[in-house]
Amino acid sequence: MYYMPTDRTHWLALIISLPTRNATARMRVWRGLKALGCGVLRDGVYLLPGNDGARNALARQAGEVAAAGGSANLVELRPADPDEEQVWRRLFDRGTEYARLTRELRGLRIERSAAPAALARKAASLRRAFADLSAIDYYPGAAREHAKGLLEETESAINARLSPGEPRAVARLIRRLSRKDFQRRVWATRKRPWVDRLASAWLVKRFVDRAATFLWLEKPRDCPARAVGFDFDGAPFTHVANRVTFEVLLASFGLDADPALARLALLVHYLDTGGIPVNDAEGLKTILVGVRARSRSDDQLLAESLRIFDLIYKAYQETRDEQ
Repeated sequence: MYYMPTDRTHWLALIISLPTRNATARMRVWRGLKALGCGVLRDGVYLLPGNDGARNALARQAGEVAAAGGSANLVELRPADPDEEQVWRRLFDRGTEYARLTRELRGLRIERSAAPAALARKAASLRRAFADLSAIDYYPGAAREHAKGLLEETESAINARLSPGEPRAVARLIRRLSRKDFQRRVWATRKRPWVDRLASAWLVKRFVDRAATFLWLEKPRDCPARAVGFDFDGAPFTHVANRVTFEVLLASFGLDADPALARLALLVHYLDTGGIPVNDAEGLKTILVGVRARSRSDDQLLAESLRIFDLIYKAYQETRDEQ
């Protein structure tokens, strides 16, 4: 009796044959199929769970095969029985790859002597590896969740080293303030600023107090009474509930209606405290790590960062205009 899966799952198989003399084409096709995470039923038969994305991807590979002088057939398959379906599913078990990734993460976490910037670069590489692996994990399970949790813990630990003394979130209302009451002020925050403090300083300089000057504190208690403190415990502007300082400043000065600023806030929030991944996050983090490593002072670090955030803000404005 023919077995019909209850969830109506179907599979796609690409059956190919390539000329043995064309080694370059064979390697190109093999790499393409490997990048898709195909299971190998037998030599020349590559399997994927069926959906429109898989069909289009395999059709592109079939085109590569034909262009190289080979033959390719894309066919739809269904397992004969539940046992066969389990055999096919096991072809997509990513447990070994996740185990390798978790070993690298554990090794990264015990590197006590490495510079935080170097650790951040390694963590970014592992984040990309996790994303690539997740993209071809068609049946995610406990191994993926374990690796994801360890990756987030590792990133948090590295961020704590990059930006020690992060403020504790407080529960309070965010009052709407007038920008005219915050002109030509000294704004003070912890020295060696990282993403939230750099973005907040940019926001202040560009949208709140264009004549602002900044003071970098060894310890928060060193903040002068005349200065406007931000991003430390007890500061007028700091983490509130689930909002980071950048988001609190947006809300305080009525800037959160700007779509480009709101999009930037998602980026800053993710890099500062985690949460929902943002596509541009790792790129910005890598750039800021480099800027921080070569800056001889916090003033120089801010000056470089102002230009970076200017460019991101402009890009977000342009992207919105095109949509």
